[in-house]
Amino acid sequence: MDLLHSPLHDRHVALGAKLAEFGGWEMPLEYAGGGVLAEHKAVREGVGLFDVSHLGKALVRGTGAAQFVNACFTNDLERIAPGKAQYTLCCDDDGGTVDDLIAYLRSDFEVFLIPNAANTAAVVARLQAAAPEGIDVVDQHREFAVLAIQGPSSDEVLQALDLPVDHEYMSFADATVAGAAITVCRTGYTGERGYELVVPAAAAVDVWDAVVAAGEPFGIRACGLGARDTLRTEMGYPLHGHELSAEISPVMARAGWAVGWKKPAFWGKAALEAQRAGKTVRTLRGLLAQKRGIPRPGMVVADLDGGSLGEITSGTFSPTLRQGVALALLDQSVEDGATVVVDVRGRSEAFTVTKPPFVQPSTKES
Repeated sequence: MDLLHSPLHDRHVALGAKLAEFGGWEMPLEYAGGGVLAEHKAVREGVGLFDVSHLGKALVRGTGAAQFVNACFTNDLERIAPGKAQYTLCCDDDGGTVDDLIAYLRSDFEVFLIPNAANTAAVVARLQAAAPEGIDVVDQHREFAVLAIQGPSSDEVLQALDLPVDHEYMSFADATVAGAAITVCRTGYTGERGYELVVPAAAAVDVWDAVVAAGEPFGIRACGLGARDTLRTEMGYPLHGHELSAEISPVMARAGWAVGWKKPAFWGKAALEAQRAGKTVRTLRGLLAQKRGIPRPGMVVADLDGGSLGEITSGTFSPTLRQGVALALLDQSVEDGATVVVDVRGRSEAFTVTKPPFVQPSTKES
Protein backbone atom coordinates (compact mmCIF):
# COMPACT_ATOMS: atom_id res chain seq x y z
CA MET A 1 0.00 0.00 0.00
CA ASP A 2 1.29 3.44 -0.93
CA LEU A 3 1.64 5.65 2.15
CA LEU A 4 0.07 9.09 2.25
CA HIS A 5 2.29 12.13 2.68
CA SER A 6 1.75 15.31 4.63
CA PRO A 7 1.88 18.60 2.68
CA LEU A 8 5.02 19.23 4.77
CA HIS A 9 6.80 16.04 3.70
CA ASP A 10 9.60 17.89 1.88
CA ARG A 11 10.27 20.00 4.96
CA HIS A 12 10.72 16.86 7.04
CA VAL A 13 13.09 15.32 4.52
CA ALA A 14 15.15 18.54 4.46
CA LEU A 15 15.42 18.40 8.26
CA GLY A 16 16.79 14.86 8.15
CA ALA A 17 13.71 13.25 9.66
CA LYS A 18 13.58 9.54 10.28
CA LEU A 19 10.27 8.63 8.67
CA ALA A 20 7.90 5.84 9.70
CA GLU A 21 4.44 4.53 8.84
CA PHE A 22 1.65 5.65 11.12
CA GLY A 23 -2.05 5.21 10.37
CA GLY A 24 -1.37 4.81 6.65
CA TRP A 25 0.83 7.92 6.50
CA GLU A 26 4.60 8.34 6.29
CA MET A 27 5.37 10.75 9.12
CA PRO A 28 8.48 11.96 10.99
CA LEU A 29 9.43 9.77 13.94
CA GLU A 30 12.33 11.98 15.01
CA TYR A 31 14.70 14.51 13.48
CA ALA A 32 18.44 14.59 12.96
CA GLY A 33 20.49 16.57 15.45
CA GLY A 34 18.56 15.66 18.56
CA GLY A 35 16.20 12.73 18.51
CA VAL A 36 13.37 11.84 20.85
CA LEU A 37 15.02 12.89 24.12
CA ALA A 38 15.95 16.37 22.87
CA GLU A 39 12.53 16.85 21.27
CA HIS A 40 10.75 15.73 24.43
CA LYS A 41 12.82 18.15 26.52
CA ALA A 42 12.08 21.01 24.13
CA VAL A 43 8.34 20.58 24.68
CA ARG A 44 8.58 20.24 28.46
CA GLU A 45 10.97 23.20 28.87
CA GLY A 46 10.61 25.43 25.80
CA VAL A 47 8.60 24.88 22.64
CA GLY A 48 8.23 22.17 20.01
CA LEU A 49 6.56 22.07 16.61
CA PHE A 50 4.78 18.93 15.41
CA ASP A 51 3.27 18.14 12.04
CA VAL A 52 0.15 16.10 12.84
CA SER A 53 -1.50 16.47 9.45
CA HIS A 54 -2.15 12.73 9.41
CA LEU A 55 -4.99 13.34 11.86
CA GLY A 56 -8.41 13.13 10.26
CA LYS A 57 -10.71 16.06 9.53
CA ALA A 58 -14.42 15.90 8.89
CA LEU A 59 -17.27 18.38 8.80
CA VAL A 60 -20.86 17.74 9.89
CA ARG A 61 -23.18 20.52 8.74
CA GLY A 62 -26.86 21.21 8.28
CA THR A 63 -29.87 22.00 10.39
CA GLY A 64 -29.53 20.08 13.65
CA ALA A 65 -25.90 19.03 13.01
CA ALA A 66 -24.83 19.49 16.64
CA GLN A 67 -27.82 17.53 17.92
CA PHE A 68 -27.07 14.74 15.46
CA VAL A 69 -23.42 14.49 16.54
CA ASN A 70 -24.56 14.55 20.16
CA ALA A 71 -26.82 11.55 19.56
CA CYS A 72 -23.92 9.59 18.07
CA PHE A 73 -20.85 10.24 20.24
CA THR A 74 -20.44 9.70 23.97
CA ASN A 75 -19.79 13.16 25.38
CA ASP A 76 -22.49 15.80 25.74
CA LEU A 77 -22.09 18.70 23.32
CA GLU A 78 -24.69 20.61 25.30
CA ARG A 79 -22.03 21.05 27.99
CA ILE A 80 -20.12 23.47 25.75
CA ALA A 81 -20.89 26.60 23.74
CA PRO A 82 -19.93 27.49 20.16
CA GLY A 83 -16.23 28.28 19.98
CA LYS A 84 -15.34 25.42 22.34
CA ALA A 85 -13.92 21.95 21.70
CA GLN A 86 -14.71 18.66 23.40
CA TYR A 87 -13.02 15.27 23.71
CA THR A 88 -15.48 12.50 22.82
CA LEU A 89 -15.66 8.90 21.64
CA CYS A 90 -17.33 6.99 18.85
CA CYS A 91 -18.45 3.57 20.09
CA ASP A 92 -19.91 0.37 18.68
CA ASP A 93 -23.16 -1.05 20.00
CA ASP A 94 -21.13 -3.41 22.21
CA GLY A 95 -19.27 -0.49 23.80
CA GLY A 96 -16.01 -1.02 21.91
CA THR A 97 -14.23 2.14 20.81
CA VAL A 98 -14.25 2.89 17.09
CA ASP A 99 -12.23 6.04 17.76
CA ASP A 100 -11.62 8.93 20.12
CA LEU A 101 -11.72 12.39 18.64
CA ILE A 102 -12.08 16.12 19.25
CA ALA A 103 -15.33 17.85 18.28
CA TYR A 104 -15.10 21.59 17.54
CA LEU A 105 -18.53 23.18 17.95
CA ARG A 106 -18.80 26.07 15.51
CA SER A 107 -22.59 26.39 15.78
CA ASP A 108 -25.72 24.27 15.99
CA PHE A 109 -25.37 24.06 12.21
CA GLU A 110 -21.70 23.02 12.01
CA VAL A 111 -19.36 20.69 13.93
CA PHE A 112 -15.74 20.09 12.83
CA LEU A 113 -14.20 16.78 13.87
CA ILE A 114 -10.61 15.61 14.23
CA PRO A 115 -10.48 11.80 14.54
CA ASN A 116 -7.39 9.61 14.33
CA ALA A 117 -5.76 9.01 10.96
CA ALA A 118 -6.51 5.31 10.53
CA ASN A 119 -10.09 5.62 11.79
CA THR A 120 -11.29 8.65 9.85
CA ALA A 121 -12.96 6.67 7.08
CA ALA A 122 -14.79 4.45 9.59
CA VAL A 123 -16.05 7.40 11.63
CA VAL A 124 -17.18 9.29 8.53
CA ALA A 125 -18.91 6.21 7.10
CA ARG A 126 -20.84 5.62 10.32
CA LEU A 127 -21.95 9.23 10.48
CA GLN A 128 -22.95 9.29 6.82
CA ALA A 129 -25.00 6.11 7.23
CA ALA A 130 -26.84 7.55 10.23
CA ALA A 131 -27.27 11.16 9.04
CA PRO A 132 -30.84 12.23 8.40
CA GLU A 133 -31.85 14.21 5.34
CA GLY A 134 -30.49 17.74 5.46
CA ILE A 135 -27.25 16.89 7.27
CA ASP A 136 -24.04 16.42 5.29
CA VAL A 137 -20.96 14.60 6.56
CA VAL A 138 -17.89 15.58 4.55
CA ASP A 139 -14.49 13.87 4.74
CA GLN A 140 -11.88 16.69 4.67
CA HIS A 141 -8.88 14.53 5.57
CA ARG A 142 -6.64 15.86 2.77
CA GLU A 143 -7.95 19.42 2.72
CA PHE A 144 -6.21 20.60 5.87
CA ALA A 145 -2.87 20.30 7.62
CA VAL A 146 -2.52 20.46 11.41
CA LEU A 147 0.51 21.97 13.17
CA ALA A 148 0.89 21.59 16.93
CA ILE A 149 2.91 24.21 18.81
CA GLN A 150 3.45 22.87 22.32
CA GLY A 151 5.42 23.96 25.37
CA PRO A 152 5.84 26.76 27.94
CA SER A 153 7.01 29.19 25.24
CA SER A 154 4.16 28.48 22.83
CA ASP A 155 2.39 31.74 23.67
CA GLU A 156 5.46 33.76 22.74
CA VAL A 157 5.69 32.04 19.35
CA LEU A 158 2.04 32.74 18.57
CA GLN A 159 2.32 36.33 19.75
CA ALA A 160 5.26 36.85 17.38
CA LEU A 161 2.86 35.80 14.59
CA ASP A 162 0.06 38.08 15.88
CA LEU A 163 -2.06 35.01 16.61
CA PRO A 164 -4.52 34.89 19.54
CA VAL A 165 -3.33 33.33 22.80
CA ASP A 166 -5.90 34.54 25.32
CA HIS A 167 -8.66 32.01 24.69
CA GLU A 168 -9.44 29.28 27.21
CA TYR A 169 -8.24 25.69 27.15
CA MET A 170 -10.37 23.59 24.75
CA SER A 171 -11.50 26.63 22.75
CA PHE A 172 -10.62 27.95 19.30
CA ALA A 173 -10.43 31.18 17.31
CA ASP A 174 -10.15 32.10 13.65
CA ALA A 175 -7.07 34.01 12.53
CA THR A 176 -4.74 34.72 9.61
CA VAL A 177 -1.05 33.88 9.23
CA ALA A 178 1.17 33.92 6.14
CA GLY A 179 -1.86 35.09 4.18
CA ALA A 180 -3.89 32.00 5.09
CA ALA A 181 -7.14 31.81 7.05
CA ILE A 182 -6.56 29.31 9.87
CA THR A 183 -8.14 28.08 13.09
CA VAL A 184 -6.11 28.40 16.28
CA CYS A 185 -7.13 25.68 18.75
CA ARG A 186 -6.07 25.72 22.40
CA THR A 187 -5.64 21.95 22.37
CA GLY A 188 -2.82 19.42 22.29
CA TYR A 189 -1.59 15.96 23.23
CA THR A 190 1.50 16.66 25.30
CA GLY A 191 0.30 17.90 28.69
CA GLU A 192 1.93 21.28 28.10
CA ARG A 193 0.27 24.58 27.31
CA GLY A 194 -0.02 24.74 23.56
CA TYR A 195 -1.99 25.21 20.39
CA GLU A 196 -2.96 23.36 17.25
CA LEU A 197 -3.30 25.25 13.97
CA VAL A 198 -5.75 23.90 11.40
CA VAL A 199 -4.41 25.17 8.09
CA PRO A 200 -5.52 24.78 4.45
CA ALA A 201 -3.23 22.13 2.95
CA ALA A 202 -2.10 24.51 0.18
CA ALA A 203 -0.80 26.98 2.79
CA ALA A 204 0.87 24.42 5.07
CA VAL A 205 4.45 25.07 3.95
CA ASP A 206 4.12 28.86 4.27
CA VAL A 207 2.61 28.56 7.75
CA TRP A 208 5.25 26.03 8.86
CA ASP A 209 8.03 28.35 7.67
CA ALA A 210 6.42 31.31 9.46
CA VAL A 211 6.15 29.36 12.73
CA VAL A 212 9.76 28.19 12.48
CA ALA A 213 10.97 31.77 11.88
CA ALA A 214 8.86 33.17 14.73
CA GLY A 215 10.01 30.42 17.07
CA GLU A 216 13.73 30.69 16.36
CA PRO A 217 14.38 33.23 19.18
CA PHE A 218 12.69 30.81 21.58
CA GLY A 219 14.65 27.73 20.50
CA ILE A 220 11.74 26.03 18.74
CA ARG A 221 12.50 22.46 17.69
CA ALA A 222 10.73 20.26 15.16
CA CYS A 223 9.39 17.19 16.97
CA GLY A 224 8.28 13.80 15.66
CA LEU A 225 5.89 11.08 16.67
CA GLY A 226 8.47 9.48 18.98
CA ALA A 227 8.46 12.46 21.35
CA ARG A 228 4.71 12.80 20.92
CA ASP A 229 4.36 9.26 22.28
CA THR A 230 6.65 9.72 25.29
CA LEU A 231 4.93 13.02 26.13
CA ARG A 232 1.40 11.60 25.95
CA THR A 233 2.39 8.48 27.93
CA GLU A 234 3.75 10.64 30.74
CA MET A 235 0.31 12.27 30.83
CA GLY A 236 -1.59 8.98 30.72
CA TYR A 237 -3.36 10.07 27.53
CA PRO A 238 -4.84 7.16 25.57
CA LEU A 239 -3.78 6.18 22.05
CA HIS A 240 -6.31 4.33 19.93
CA GLY A 241 -5.06 0.81 19.25
CA HIS A 242 -3.42 0.74 22.68
CA GLU A 243 -5.64 2.12 25.47
CA LEU A 244 -8.77 2.27 23.31
CA SER A 245 -9.90 -0.22 20.68
CA ALA A 246 -12.79 -2.38 19.51
CA GLU A 247 -12.04 -4.52 22.59
CA ILE A 248 -11.37 -1.64 25.01
CA SER A 249 -14.32 0.55 25.92
CA PRO A 250 -14.32 4.05 27.45
CA VAL A 251 -15.29 2.44 30.78
CA MET A 252 -12.24 0.17 30.63
CA ALA A 253 -10.04 3.12 29.61
CA ARG A 254 -11.36 5.16 32.56
CA ALA A 255 -12.73 7.72 30.12
CA GLY A 256 -16.16 7.79 31.74
CA TRP A 257 -15.66 11.52 32.30
CA ALA A 258 -16.10 11.87 28.50
CA VAL A 259 -19.47 10.11 28.53
CA GLY A 260 -22.74 12.01 28.88
CA TRP A 261 -24.39 9.36 31.03
CA LYS A 262 -27.60 11.39 31.38
CA LYS A 263 -28.09 11.79 27.62
CA PRO A 264 -31.05 9.84 26.28
CA ALA A 265 -29.02 8.18 23.53
CA PHE A 266 -25.57 7.69 22.04
CA TRP A 267 -23.92 4.79 20.26
CA GLY A 268 -23.05 2.01 22.71
CA LYS A 269 -24.97 3.53 25.65
CA ALA A 270 -26.60 0.33 26.94
CA ALA A 271 -23.37 -1.69 26.81
CA LEU A 272 -21.35 1.03 28.55
CA GLU A 273 -23.98 1.41 31.27
CA ALA A 274 -23.84 -2.35 31.88
CA GLN A 275 -20.03 -2.31 32.15
CA ARG A 276 -20.15 0.65 34.49
CA ALA A 277 -22.68 -1.04 36.76
CA GLY A 278 -21.04 -4.48 36.64
CA LYS A 279 -17.57 -3.32 37.75
CA THR A 280 -15.97 -6.52 36.47
CA VAL A 281 -13.99 -5.36 33.41
CA ARG A 282 -10.29 -4.58 33.62
CA THR A 283 -9.54 -0.86 33.80
CA LEU A 284 -6.64 1.38 32.82
CA ARG A 285 -4.00 2.10 35.47
CA GLY A 286 -0.54 3.60 35.65
CA LEU A 287 2.68 1.72 36.48
CA LEU A 288 5.88 3.35 37.73
CA ALA A 289 9.12 1.37 37.68
CA GLN A 290 10.73 0.86 41.08
CA LYS A 291 14.12 0.22 39.48
CA ARG A 292 15.41 0.30 35.90
CA GLY A 293 12.90 -1.80 33.98
CA ILE A 294 11.51 -0.31 30.76
CA PRO A 295 8.01 -1.66 30.08
CA ARG A 296 6.61 -2.26 26.59
CA PRO A 297 3.13 -2.98 25.20
CA GLY A 298 1.99 -6.59 25.52
CA MET A 299 4.01 -7.40 28.63
CA VAL A 300 2.08 -9.32 31.29
CA VAL A 301 1.47 -7.77 34.71
CA ALA A 302 1.35 -10.22 37.64
CA ASP A 303 1.00 -10.16 41.40
CA LEU A 304 3.86 -11.13 43.71
CA ASP A 305 2.78 -14.77 43.51
CA GLY A 306 2.86 -14.81 39.72
CA GLY A 307 -0.90 -14.60 39.15
CA SER A 308 -1.89 -12.64 36.06
CA LEU A 309 -3.46 -9.24 36.72
CA GLY A 310 -3.48 -7.76 33.23
CA GLU A 311 -1.36 -6.47 30.38
CA ILE A 312 0.58 -3.33 29.49
CA THR A 313 -0.99 -1.25 26.72
CA SER A 314 1.73 1.43 26.45
CA GLY A 315 5.15 1.57 28.06
CA THR A 316 8.25 3.68 27.68
CA PHE A 317 11.21 5.33 29.36
CA SER A 318 10.06 8.67 30.78
CA PRO A 319 12.65 11.31 29.79
CA THR A 320 11.28 13.62 32.50
CA LEU A 321 11.34 11.14 35.39
CA ARG A 322 14.28 9.10 34.06
CA GLN A 323 12.46 5.85 34.78
CA GLY A 324 10.03 3.43 33.19
CA VAL A 325 6.32 4.25 33.06
CA ALA A 326 3.40 2.32 31.62
CA LEU A 327 -0.32 2.21 31.13
CA ALA A 328 -1.94 -1.17 31.73
CA LEU A 329 -5.35 -2.81 31.81
CA LEU A 330 -5.59 -4.40 35.27
CA ASP A 331 -8.16 -6.26 37.33
CA GLN A 332 -10.28 -3.85 39.35
CA SER A 333 -9.16 -5.56 42.56
CA VAL A 334 -5.66 -4.07 42.22
CA GLU A 335 -5.27 -1.05 44.49
CA ASP A 336 -3.28 2.10 43.86
CA GLY A 337 0.07 1.85 45.63
CA ALA A 338 0.29 -1.92 45.19
CA THR A 339 3.51 -3.51 43.95
CA VAL A 340 3.16 -5.65 40.84
CA VAL A 341 5.64 -7.56 38.71
CA VAL A 342 6.30 -7.24 34.97
CA ASP A 343 8.38 -9.70 32.96
CA VAL A 344 10.78 -7.35 31.16
CA ARG A 345 12.81 -9.43 28.72
CA GLY A 346 13.09 -12.34 31.12
CA ARG A 347 13.64 -10.25 34.24
CA SER A 348 11.00 -9.77 36.93
CA GLU A 349 10.79 -6.02 37.48
CA ALA A 350 8.75 -4.41 40.26
CA PHE A 351 6.35 -1.57 39.47
CA THR A 352 4.08 0.55 41.64
CA VAL A 353 0.44 0.92 40.59
CA THR A 354 -0.48 4.58 40.43
CA LYS A 355 -2.94 6.99 38.89
CA PRO A 356 -1.68 8.99 35.89
CA PRO A 357 -0.49 11.55 35.03
CA PHE A 358 3.09 10.72 35.90
CA VAL A 359 4.14 14.33 35.26
CA GLN A 360 2.16 17.40 36.35
CA PRO A 361 0.35 18.85 33.31
CA SER A 362 0.24 22.55 32.47
CA THR A 363 -2.39 22.46 29.70
CA LYS A 364 -4.97 24.51 31.60
CA GLU A 365 -2.65 27.16 33.00
CA SER A 366 -3.68 30.69 32.09
